[in-house]
Amino acid sequence: MDDAAALEELPVEQLIEMIREKTGAGVNLSFPGKVLARQLGRRVRPRNQRTVKSLSAGDEHGRSRNLLIEGDNLQALASLYRERGQIDMILTDPPYNTGGDFRYNDKWDKDPNDPDMGEFVGSDDPAKHTKWMKFMYPRLQMMRAMLKPSGVLAICIDSRELFHLGQMLDELFGEENRLAIINWQKTAAPRSDKGGVTATTEYVLVYARNIVRAKTASLERTDADNRRYGNPDSDPGGLWREGNLTARTWSKSGDYAIQSPFTGEYHYPAGEGAWRHPKRNIKEWLNQWGSPYVERALDDGKVKALVLKDGFSSDTATRAEERLAEPRWPFIWFGRDGQGRPRTKTYLDVVGHDVVVAGVGIEGTGP
Repeated sequence: MDDAAALEELPVEQLIEMIREKTGAGVNLSFPGKVLARQLGRRVRPRNQRTVKSLSAGDEHGRSRNLLIEGDNLQALASLYRERGQIDMILTDPPYNTGGDFRYNDKWDKDPNDPDMGEFVGSDDPAKHTKWMKFMYPRLQMMRAMLKPSGVLAICIDSRELFHLGQMLDELFGEENRLAIINWQKTAAPRSDKGGVTATTEYVLVYARNIVRAKTASLERTDADNRRYGNPDSDPGGLWREGNLTARTWSKSGDYAIQSPFTGEYHYPAGEGAWRHPKRNIKEWLNQWGSPYVERALDDGKVKALVLKDGFSSDTATRAEERLAEPRWPFIWFGRDGQGRPRTKTYLDVVGHDVVVAGVGIEGTGP
């Protein structure tokens, strides 16, 4: 086959990539095995499909559109390829390459339909980044092809592969189509880390197929959205709802007792978590209930607790109840009657509601 005939068989996306490389336009990424990775998507066979009446729902037309696909997500995308150019949004949560969270089969380089899932890629594998990029590249190609011109891809990742993923997406989608890098805080509790810097965030990279065609908007909050918010203490900060003082992740420095000024009871973080705010801030908020707090060891195997300086008494309870009768309770409060666990306030005006406008989508997780 001559070069001209070979070019005619290439998909438009690959031709565009070749032009970019030749002209120096856009971002061009190079890694071992990239040429093969580009070709894998076209060589993957769709999964065999059959109707299982016991799992079917809806009328005849609805059943013809329902699909449950089990298998590698590249095969799933190949099975859905008839829907290419018709998808509004794809949300995917791929392996983070943490070591042992995804498999790579070297046979895929020659036969992407080889049924063997391969070995887990360990954190000490010197080729772990290359294998991950070879794994991801054909999937990203396929996902881009699935999107409408106005479609959007949102893909979750952490710091391990953030830069490699961003470079691949910049190359495939064009950096001008990058809508956002969403930085979400996965933990708020202070905790130690043997590496010296605590990783508290993960990321969502959001790319448009064509930024001119994609749309973003703010949804207006409805009464149903706001039904959990109120203002029982006439707080000038506006509507608020109960927030959780316990973070999901544990840290030694955030795992200690807090004494209630209403009952004298010692409260600990719920479950296996820790208090989500710095201790100095929590102490300041507790002081606002009318009695001073200090750090004191309770011999409970945990760090020093925050306790009433002069101990619990009817006087501390009276001062707390008097403060409860006043407007704008402190940020940390103990329920409307003062008899509950410590919790926080979450104000309505600081709750974000920007969204990417999209309709029918594909959600994918794992390899």
